Amino acid sequence: MPKPKKGERLRYSVSLVTQGKRRFHTLTIPSDILAKTCFVSTREEDSIEGFQRLLDVKRATDIAYYVDNELGTIPTSIVLSAQPEAEFTVIGKGKTIEFTYTPKAFLILDGQHRVYGFSLAKTALRVPVVIYNGLSRRDESRLFIDINTKQRPVPSELLLDIKKLAEYETDIEQQLREIFDLFNRESSSPLLGMLSPAKRSKNKISRTTFNAAVKPLMPIFIDKEEYEIYEALSSYISAFIAGLNKIANEVLITNATIFRASMQLFKEVAQRVKDRYGPNYTVDNFYEVLDPMFQRVKVSRLRNPGKSYVDLSQHLSKILKTDFTL
Repeated sequence: MPKPKKGERLRYSVSLVTQGKRRFHTLTIPSDILAKTCFVSTREEDSIEGFQRLLDVKRATDIAYYVDNELGTIPTSIVLSAQPEAEFTVIGKGKTIEFTYTPKAFLILDGQHRVYGFSLAKTALRVPVVIYNGLSRRDESRLFIDINTKQRPVPSELLLDIKKLAEYETDIEQQLREIFDLFNRESSSPLLGMLSPAKRSKNKISRTTFNAAVKPLMPIFIDKEEYEIYEALSSYISAFIAGLNKIANEVLITNATIFRASMQLFKEVAQRVKDRYGPNYTVDNFYEVLDPMFQRVKVSRLRNPGKSYVDLSQHLSKILKTDFTL
């Protein structure tokens, strides 16, 4: 089918849907038509440049790659608001809509990255679309807010938890999942009852936080089995918790900043253990190295660790170094 020319009238079959006080039309539109008739912000003069300034190019590129190379499907509807330039009309006893092929026909209320990704893809798709007509700027703004606050994305913790079922895990994700699961189920685990696999939970360490903290350590454990990694980290975490308990009467390790800072400190502490005791990574040996640090750190710094685990880790490392003598 030849590409339409600017100003040409296009027709598509639709269904009319009523929800609450609103009515909208549902239909499918070719991805290349969407890319040429939609824009992101009413403040942007150029639809393509507007996309590039307001949206994440990498995310859109990932979508294009998914469509072109993985033959992916994206069934979620793009939500649009017809603009005066579209000259949007309903014909054929309400079964057909007609609009003008023009760059400012539709304002995107939801699905900006998908539309931009479709515009980058070489593969043409039929895309599910919802079109509102006759909305004021206030109506558009309120719908945008509702869509982006009340329709929340799936938590990253849940996505990590189900990647195994989808067979989407990378090797490192699989390894991290197995280590996390050991900490979550082993009776010897110092974190037993303190982990949350599939969602964020107050006073618990999520899978996302755990992975972010442990992943940088994986090169240290090259050729080690998951249970060997668990045992070394378990001994270290047990010693770290013992140090925390010595100066504070509350559970602090589940604070994301403290947990990530403790993991960032692991390599430095493990090196000292190895220098003193050889590769004998026991709770007692880790505690011997950590104890002087906990004797010097102020409990207020741990009770109010802030948001930067890097700053806290550097602070603890500095205190740890003051313990060194010849």
